Amino acid sequence: MPRFYARRRLGTVAALTGLIAFAGLLNGPTASAALPTPISASTARGYLATLTVATEDRTGYDRDLFPHWITVSGSCNTRETVLKRDGSNVRTDSSCYATSGSWYSPYDGATWSAASDVDIDHLVPLAEAWDSGADSWSTSRRQAFANDLTRPQLLAVTDNVNQAKGDQDPATWMPSRTAYRCTYVRAWVQVKYYYGLSVDPAEKSALQSHLANC
Repeated sequence: MPRFYARRRLGTVAALTGLIAFAGLLNGPTASAALPTPISASTARGYLATLTVATEDRTGYDRDLFPHWITVSGSCNTRETVLKRDGSNVRTDSSCYATSGSWYSPYDGATWSAASDVDIDHLVPLAEAWDSGADSWSTSRRQAFANDLTRPQLLAVTDNVNQAKGDQDPATWMPSRTAYRCTYVRAWVQVKYYYGLSVDPAEKSALQSHLANC
């Protein structure tokens, strides 16, 4: 191969690689690297088939029945722990409060440089859990659910996106970033399965539809 041609081809490859990398920066990561990796789509479909289908009942729900945020280590509570886990270059003060860093929200693709712009989302909302069986749990089990760092249940996201989601399930709310929806429903099913929570008919139908596209 002529030397000038080899150099030109290598230059073309380098340019294409640069374009791909730049596109990745524009689009952001396809998932949060910090969220515990959810089960596979096929496993989620199998789990979903075993979940009890029942109508929801919010009677008696109170957010205070799910104690959070609890101390995880030293002066750090669950919120502060997730902020450090999900952020980049996070620095904290002696009280574990995040003083600097950046947070990428996989729900909407936004990046924030202030912790005050970020909420820690309960992927399966507390009210949704109550409707699905947590009303019969002990306070200690509800506390474990509200502060679960092992399952894919807690995630740092844009605050107003989390507030818009509220206590909705996948039948009425999904992340605006379609690239994250498969991760979201896999995580949703995993959490519900682990905690023995039910699904309502519309919720199950939506989960089946989204999982079919994974």
